[in-house]
Amino acid sequence: MTVSVLDWGDGENRFSPDWLQRVHSFLDGVEGALVTTGGGKFYSNGLDLEWLTAHSEQASEYVAEVQELLARVLTLPVPTVAAINGHAFGAGAMLAMAHDFRVMRADRGYFCFPEADINIPFTPGMAALIQGKLTPSAAVASMTTARRFGGPEAAEIGLVDEVAAEGEVVKVAHERVAVLAGKDRGTLGAIKETMFAPAVAALRAAG
Repeated sequence: MTVSVLDWGDGENRFSPDWLQRVHSFLDGVEGALVTTGGGKFYSNGLDLEWLTAHSEQASEYVAEVQELLARVLTLPVPTVAAINGHAFGAGAMLAMAHDFRVMRADRGYFCFPEADINIPFTPGMAALIQGKLTPSAAVASMTTARRFGGPEAAEIGLVDEVAAEGEVVKVAHERVAVLAGKDRGTLGAIKETMFAPAVAALRAAG
């Protein structure tokens, strides 16, 4: 079965409205399984704060669009894995968390929820997403501290499933979902919708 690889590209891969739309368009064509990754130093730095500052009157609509992408990835009816090639911060880390699995580069890059340091509380939907994937102790350790976790530390507390050497991250991620590709979409989608119903409801309530 096909494993689709979505490479965000180089740069910080922040969630501009155009970026969000391009990702949705790609997801429309995903069939067997999905791997997402970035290029260079970043997986994703999350919210496009520069755009948001310039369009503050659209803040609520923007947050709803971001949360719709998180909900969509969380319930995508194919196996998904984030191949975290570099830094995953804030909503970028949440996007990685919305995948079924996460493989992170072992030697460089941080996985971080910086909200406690930048004075931006989690929305109910974002908190529900993270808490739906982590143990309570891991949620406290990552959500209340703004700690930057390197790959091995992130794997130790369960933020990611495994680490891989530079140049092997996408390969390892691909191998993880290739064996799962071909699951019935209707069944898998229904399972995810049920598993993560509270998070999905909270994420979509913003709309």
